[in-house]
Amino acid sequence: MIEFVGLSVVLLVPFVYLFLCVFSVQKSAFGVTQAAREAGRAFATADSETEGTDRARLAAALALQDQGVSGEPQIHFAPAGANCGSGNPGDGAQTLEPGASFVVCVRTVVALPGTGALFAGITDVTVNGQFTVVIDAYRADRSGF
Repeated sequence: MIEFVGLSVVLLVPFVYLFLCVFSVQKSAFGVTQAAREAGRAFATADSETEGTDRARLAAALALQDQGVSGEPQIHFAPAGANCGSGNPGDGAQTLEPGASFVVCVRTVVALPGTGALFAGITDVTVNGQFTVVIDAYRADRSGF
């Protein structure tokens, strides 16, 4: 009986912690993907590019908060076909010109559960999400407003 309890603790506790870490990272990955989608949709429906950028930042923050992911997201507007997982996907490609296409990249850093302040920065995981925005070709051109 003692061997069973000893092996259970030695094997089960790391196994449970591994699953908690995997679920935490998966939740964050789903959150940034949703945040990128919502940011892209918020930008595409805005009346001006500055309003769209503000709306995109707010939509991304709300989507992450909805999924329980803490922290401020980094949002980049990269050219179409950019890889959001790279170090610098680019920025400044957002436009409301009809037919335009660009990628919204959302990045955030999440800490693994139970690491606390002792291992801060060492156990952080960076998660990226991206969404390709295509501005409707028949939309009125409001990029100059």
